Amino acid sequence: MYTLTPILTALGTDLWSAAAPAPKGADFSQETWWISLIKALIIIVVLILYVLLALWVERRGLGRIQTRPGPNVRGPFGLLQAVADAGKMVFKENFRLKGADTLIYLISPMLVAFTAFAIYALIPFGPNATVFGISTPLQLFDSGVATLIVLAISSLGIYGIVLGGWSANSPFPLLGSVRSTAQVISYELAMGTALVSVFIMAGSMSTSEIVEAQKDPSWLLGLLPAFVVYLIASFGETNRLPFDLTECESELVAGHQTEYSGMNFAWYYLAEYINIFNVSAVAVTMFLGGYKAPWAWDLMNPVTGSPWWGILWFNVKVWSLFWIFVWVRGTQVRFRYDQFMNLGWKVLIPVGFVWMMAVAWIKALPVFFGFNSQQIMFAVAGVCVVLLIIVMLIPVKKVKPVAPEPFDPMADGFPVPPLPGQELPPSPRSGLLKVTPSTPAETAITGGKEEK
Repeated sequence: MYTLTPILTALGTDLWSAAAPAPKGADFSQETWWISLIKALIIIVVLILYVLLALWVERRGLGRIQTRPGPNVRGPFGLLQAVADAGKMVFKENFRLKGADTLIYLISPMLVAFTAFAIYALIPFGPNATVFGISTPLQLFDSGVATLIVLAISSLGIYGIVLGGWSANSPFPLLGSVRSTAQVISYELAMGTALVSVFIMAGSMSTSEIVEAQKDPSWLLGLLPAFVVYLIASFGETNRLPFDLTECESELVAGHQTEYSGMNFAWYYLAEYINIFNVSAVAVTMFLGGYKAPWAWDLMNPVTGSPWWGILWFNVKVWSLFWIFVWVRGTQVRFRYDQFMNLGWKVLIPVGFVWMMAVAWIKALPVFFGFNSQQIMFAVAGVCVVLLIIVMLIPVKKVKPVAPEPFDPMADGFPVPPLPGQELPPSPRSGLLKVTPSTPAETAITGGKEEK
């Protein structure tokens, strides 16, 4: 029992309370219904504008990566290309297969889009600010279990993908939805272990309180492995390259979206990009200080402490993470399904669990032994850097060459090209192989003469 005491301590017992006061979160005491309504409308409009801008940024960025201009005709620098595409999609015909379940087929895309919009309601963009003489936090909603609500809402979105693929009554959408289920189960667990490390470090699951707990510039040092696990898992959560196995064009046409068109397809498309901003906003809130300015900037510019500056810093961090998604899409290839599952279950989940226990011990050490928390963080960061260097210096295991499989080029009497790993036998004309024609095809190849 004594061994578990540090872990229970870090998770919220009286010893934790004695070690550090609980961070103060958002204050909604003066909130009114019409201010909440205005904030909700602003979030919806801003997210839609974000998607339009993100499409332009991604296409221009991929163009630069692939040495081509990207969109450059509609509007200045091609900025209106995304607007033109959105207008075209809205007016396209909506069709469905004859055997599709109509109600579920129509509701599924809306469910995915609704859950995508809902997550941003729990993200703090700044501290309390004065609006029309009323003090209100720059956040729509907060709770003592806000982060768990975020995970729950993101899990609900998968139902829209599964039901959409199933209700289309088509093989490719069904395969894509089944893949999506396995993908979310694997990578949401890894993402959850990374977020538990944050809960332990902050002593709270409220998003605003977690941001307030990140005043110490060494915050990210102790959570760096958890941040890496979360970042990799977010690619699987959003079905983006290199983990876009639910809609990979080379195998499933478009996965669960194959039988959708017009506005129904637009809901899925909109939700995909909003979910990228969702995982980026959660990463900024949990690991990168949220709306707080970088520590060095605060020392140089105290004026950035104004609550309205928090919106700027928050968006700079979110768009920086969005660019990582674009960069990975332009430079990486898709994982095979077995590689994808091995990474999730054999690497990310074990690392997440191990680091979760390590963070619990890190929080318990100052209570039992009186160590300074900053010293512990820097020591842990140094150990992580050393381990990373060691891993990079380990030589890559060479794969032993495999002898080519025996191959019959005239299987079933027809010439068959070799597959990868197979080798053609010597040509009969080389004099190295004796061939006796036994089929019309072989007789035609040898010219009707037996090789001697």
